[in-house]
Amino acid sequence: MNELEDRLIRCFDLVFHGLNPNQIRGASVQTLPAWDSLASATLVAVLEQEFNVQIDPLDLPELTSFLSAQAYISDKLNDAAGAN
Repeated sequence: MNELEDRLIRCFDLVFHGLNPNQIRGASVQTLPAWDSLASATLVAVLEQEFNVQIDPLDLPELTSFLSAQAYISDKLNDAAGAN
């Protein structure tokens, strides 16, 4: 695992309690009944705080799985690093 993945797993664990890291890596709106609109909003808030990024509300449809969140946050962090 890398640092980004470790931090993401911790974020997902805060929102979706009781999942092991492998379950979190496979998590999506299709696989987790608990992933509803409230969980999505909570996850976005946790991700914004953890990674110090702003998630555009128009991007929310992209954040439907652990893997999509990982790619999204990675892109955000790379964009921020490129701006410095």
